[in-house]
Amino acid sequence: MKLIQTVKELRSELDGLRKAGKTIGLVPTMGALHAGHASLVKRAVAENDVVVVSDFVNPTQFNDKNDLLKYPRTLEADCALLEACGAAFVFAPSVEEMYPEPDTRQFSYAPLDTVMEGKYRPGHFNGVCQVVSKLFLIVEPTRAYFGEKDFQQLAVIREMVRRYPFPIEIVGCPIVREVDGLALSSRNTRLSAEQREQALQISQTLFASVEYSKTHTVAETRLYVESRIARSEGLRLEYFEIVDGNTLQTVNGWDETEYIVGCITVFCGEVRLIDNIKYRG
Repeated sequence: MKLIQTVKELRSELDGLRKAGKTIGLVPTMGALHAGHASLVKRAVAENDVVVVSDFVNPTQFNDKNDLLKYPRTLEADCALLEACGAAFVFAPSVEEMYPEPDTRQFSYAPLDTVMEGKYRPGHFNGVCQVVSKLFLIVEPTRAYFGEKDFQQLAVIREMVRRYPFPIEIVGCPIVREVDGLALSSRNTRLSAEQREQALQISQTLFASVEYSKTHTVAETRLYVESRIARSEGLRLEYFEIVDGNTLQTVNGWDETEYIVGCITVFCGEVRLIDNIKYRG
């Protein structure tokens, strides 16, 4: 496995492989890797000749500067994990390398990017699209892999690829959870032992709500989740929405569409955690 820090070197390495007819898989990450990322990389390795993993904390997608400063950076440990998973290249550029000049491009995919995360983190998806589009142009992958934990992000990226258009297959991969159900996240490392225990209520509430939804309305299910989180010590709900899994628009009845997902964001102390669960489809 090779660690690369410049666009020029990465392009040089990949050009020869591409000319030789090799398929290239890309796994974009912000580092602080865990078993969830490993599952993406292993799938990419299984489905492509060569796999590139980007390890870059992208400043343009943070609307909270403190969150950017506190985001964990563990490149040495990341490289060890990625080598074990079979990645060929780790692309870990500096901010200056990725943004030699300010990126003024504007990406707008309303209503996909204006609800939920788009509403509470203005500019976030524009920053995501800026960095992911840059990676697509640099790597020119055959396939790119994203986790379904960032459910809205995956929908926005699919739309970006459709509109651009990039000749890339976007592969969504299932959420990876701890044995006790907590969705894996790089931000979990910022939780204290007590907060880690409190955060379990998020996934436990979502799991319970699936069974609850079988005999209750959408409105009742939404209230069920909101009230359980409100009663949970140490947690503060930012939003919970039950949406069409394709359009991300709120649904009011279970028969409105065949694909329905519940998306939630909760603060545990200062740590912002996201999760989702499928109700139908």
